[in-house]
Amino acid sequence: MKTILSRNSLLLIACLSLTACDRTEEVSEQAQNQHVATATNTFKQLLSEHWQTANEEQIFFRKDPDTFRMNGKLPSFSTKAIERRSAYNQSLIERLMVIDAEQLSAKEQVTYRLFLAERQAEAKSYQQLDNYYPMNIYAGFHSYFAGAPANMSFLTKQDYDNYIISLNDYPRYNQEHITNLTAAIAAGHTHYCQSFKNYHQSISKHLVKDVNDSVFYQPLLTMPTRIPTAVQQELQQQAQQVIIDKVIPEYQRYFDFFTQQYMPNCRTNVGISELPGGEAYYQYLIEYYTTTNMSAEAIHQLGLSEMARIREEMDAIIISLNFKGDFQQFIEFLRTDPQFYTNSAQDMLEKASFISRKMAAQLPKWFSVLPRSTFDIKPSPDGGAYYVASDGSGTTSGTYFLETRDLTSQPLYTLEALTFHEAEPGHHFQGSIAQEVDMPAFRQTLYHSAFGEGWGLYSERLGKEMGFYQDPYSDFGRLTYEAWRAARLVVDTGMHAKGWSRQQAINYLADNTALSLADVEKQIDRYISWPGQALSYKIGEIKIRELRKTAEQKLGENFDIRDFHDQMLTNGSLPLSLLEELTLDWIEQQISLQK
Repeated sequence: MKTILSRNSLLLIACLSLTACDRTEEVSEQAQNQHVATATNTFKQLLSEHWQTANEEQIFFRKDPDTFRMNGKLPSFSTKAIERRSAYNQSLIERLMVIDAEQLSAKEQVTYRLFLAERQAEAKSYQQLDNYYPMNIYAGFHSYFAGAPANMSFLTKQDYDNYIISLNDYPRYNQEHITNLTAAIAAGHTHYCQSFKNYHQSISKHLVKDVNDSVFYQPLLTMPTRIPTAVQQELQQQAQQVIIDKVIPEYQRYFDFFTQQYMPNCRTNVGISELPGGEAYYQYLIEYYTTTNMSAEAIHQLGLSEMARIREEMDAIIISLNFKGDFQQFIEFLRTDPQFYTNSAQDMLEKASFISRKMAAQLPKWFSVLPRSTFDIKPSPDGGAYYVASDGSGTTSGTYFLETRDLTSQPLYTLEALTFHEAEPGHHFQGSIAQEVDMPAFRQTLYHSAFGEGWGLYSERLGKEMGFYQDPYSDFGRLTYEAWRAARLVVDTGMHAKGWSRQQAINYLADNTALSLADVEKQIDRYISWPGQALSYKIGEIKIRELRKTAEQKLGENFDIRDFHDQMLTNGSLPLSLLEELTLDWIEQQISLQK
C-alpha cells in the first residue's frame, strides 16, 4: 500500500531539512569561530606573558646591545639564570606547537612564524659559547653599563631611585661576568692577545679619583627643577656614596682580574675556528648574524666578487679627477691631505647636522611612512660612530653618536655615507618606524643584524639616487664604505675559517679601502673579537637590492619606490628569508591590484 504525501507535507519536510542544515552550518560556523578565537587569544596571551617575562629578566633576545639601559635591578648572567631562561624558552616552543597557526589571521601568522623562529634561535644560543665572550674590542658589559646613562632620561625622582638601585646592583652583575670569564679561561676561549693589548684602558678610564668626573655621576649634576632641592641633595649624596663605595671599586676589581688573570691567558690563535668547538661556533655565528645558512667559503667568494665590482667604480672616479697616480697613491692622498679632515669636534657635529637636515627635506619623495620621533647628534662617549634607538617611552630620542676624539679616524669624505647609514634614512628610520607601527612589543625592539645593517648600507647607496654625493671625493667615500663592507666578507671568513693572520687581513683592508690606517687596525681587531657580525652588512644589503630589482622588473611602470621602502620597514626587523617571502607576496598583491 503506497503512502501518498500531500504537497504541503513534502514542503514541511523540505523546510525541516533545510532548517536542520542551516542549524548544522550555524553550529559548525560557531565552532570554527570559537576555534579561531581560541587560537588567537592563546597566542596573544603567550606573547604578553613572554614580554612580561623578558622585561622582568631584562634580557631581550636579538636586541641591539647598544640600546642597553638601566632600570632598577640589573639582569642576571649566572648559570642558574641562564638555565631558567633556557627552560622557559623551551616551554614557549612547546606551547607554540599546540596552537593551530592556520586559525590565526594573516598578520598573526607572520608574527607566529617570526616568534617561533626567534624562540628556536634562542634555544640554539643556549648550546653555544656566547657567555665566554661578554665583550669585544668594540664594547663590553662594563662599557655598555657605563654608556647607559647617556641614553636615559632622568625626569622624576623614581628615575633616579631606579638608577641608584642599578648602581647598587653592579657588584653582583660584575661578579657574574667575571665568573663566566673565569670559565672561559678554563675552556680555552679567550680573546686574541694582540687585539686586546690595550683593552684595559676601557676599564681604567672609569677609575676616577673625583666622583664628579665619573660618567655615572653626570645625571646628578643637572637635575630637573620639579624635584625639590632637598630631594636632589639626598639623591646626589646617595649616588656619590654608591659610586665611591661600589661602582669604582668594582671597576678596579674587573681591571685587576682582566690584567692579572684574563690577559695572561689570552689566545695566540687569530681565528675562532682554531679553538675547541670553534668551527661549529663560527658557523652558528654566521647563521645568527646573516640569518642565512651560507658557508664561510661562499661568503668569502661573494666578498671577492663584490670587491672587484666596486673597485671598477672607484677607479672610474679617480680617472675623472685626473689624479696623477695609481689607486694606492690616491688612497694615500686621501689619508694624508688636511682638506679631508677637521680639527674641531664642533665642526664635525655641525657638518653631520647639516647633512642630516638636507636629507630630511628629500625623504617625503622616497618614503610615505616617516617616523614621528626625532634624533640627536652627540660625541661618542667610547669612540666610534653608531646609532642608539629611543627606548620607545616617548621620553628619549634616538641618538647618532659621532667619533670626535680621534678626528683623524673620521675623514669628511665619508661623512655623508656615515650619516645616511646611522641616522636618516638608515638606522633611525628603521628603529623609529618599528616602534611606531602597530606590532607586538617583541617585534618593535627585535634587531636582526643582516636586516638592520643591510638597510643601513642600502641607505648609503640610496643617497646617491637622491642627489647627494655631488663632491666626487664624497662619492668615493661612499664607495670606500661599500668596499669596506665587501672586504669584511673576505677578511672575517679569511681569519676565522681560512687561517689568515691579523696582518694579512690588515693588508687586504688597507689596500682596498680609503679607511685611515689607524681605523683599519681597529676594524680588523673588531672582526677578530666579534666573529660573524661584520658579515651581516653586505649580505643584508645585497638581499634588499635583489628584492627591489625583482619588484621593479615585475611591476614595471607601476613600481613605486615609496611603497617599496614602506614595505621594507613597516614589518620591523625580519630574517632575510621571511623578508623575501613577504616582499614577494607584496609584489603579487600589487600586480593583482593592477588588473
